[in-house]
Amino acid sequence: MRLMSLTTVLITLLLAAAPVDRVFAETALTPHSAQYKVRISIVGGQLNTELRATENGYVARHVIKPRGMSRLITRGSMDVTSEFAPTADGVKPVRFQSVDTIRKEPDVDLNFDWTTNKVSGTVGEEEVSLQLEGVAHDSVSIQYALMYDLLNGEPNGQYVLFDIDKMRNANVSIAGQKEIKTKAGKFTAIGVRHQKEGSSRITTLWCVEELGYLPVVIEQHRKNKLKFRATLVKYTTG
Repeated sequence: MRLMSLTTVLITLLLAAAPVDRVFAETALTPHSAQYKVRISIVGGQLNTELRATENGYVARHVIKPRGMSRLITRGSMDVTSEFAPTADGVKPVRFQSVDTIRKEPDVDLNFDWTTNKVSGTVGEEEVSLQLEGVAHDSVSIQYALMYDLLNGEPNGQYVLFDIDKMRNANVSIAGQKEIKTKAGKFTAIGVRHQKEGSSRITTLWCVEELGYLPVVIEQHRKNKLKFRATLVKYTTG
């Protein structure tokens, strides 16, 4: 069983030995709220994202709901939350929760323990426990890990995604730069592409430096066909 990704769509974290103030001062993500217009195949909707700073890191929440005539085709929402913190090793997830009533997927509640390198929790009524061999990302924290690494230089070539029963490597590459016009404004964006090994699904985040590398467009292609697109409508900080 796979975790539902908002970009995957969408790319973790406990505090390291380095002093928190120094880490945050040099590499801080920008707390914000953002609204996107979404197209998933023939279904239209809205994606709201929020990033809040906490005492120990951040909480990101992504909510997708159908809009307009699409509500006649599908109902419900997808509500995904990831708690994470920046460390000397990058972003690490602390807790991941998902409630998906659009696809009627089982609820997910996972805790990442980096003292024992284990992730445990529940998927529906099933208990999950898995040993981690290194930093692994949930389907939301991977986005902020990429943003965090862009703020600090450049992304790594490979990240690890947690898929309930196993780890999956995701190869990351830069897809170039282009001008993008949205309702939120016109931006020069850098494309960051990631793809799980063995998967035909490719996700590209078009990130903007002046927005703290927030993606203004998120695209997902499968077998060279566009399956998901989210375009920024509005953005506020704080």
